[in-house]
Amino acid sequence: MPKALIDFLGYRFFFWSREDGEPPHIHVCKGAPSPNATKFWITKDGIKLEHNKGQIPQNDLKKIARYILENRAEILAAWFDYFS
Repeated sequence: MPKALIDFLGYRFFFWSREDGEPPHIHVCKGAPSPNATKFWITKDGIKLEHNKGQIPQNDLKKIARYILENRAEILAAWFDYFS
């Protein structure tokens, strides 16, 4: 994963191993990666919040969504590199 995506506003951005059967997406949480992390689908046209199990506050969620959208191409490249 690109280094720029490791930490933003104190949140970690990551992929889970063995999720290559799903469409591209990224998990976001504070602290260690957790199954309860917030999940964003990365689509051809943008992004979509799948769920906010990490209970990220709405204000931070908007900033994170904007950050993911602005870095969508790099995240997708990392996804396909990671799962290829």
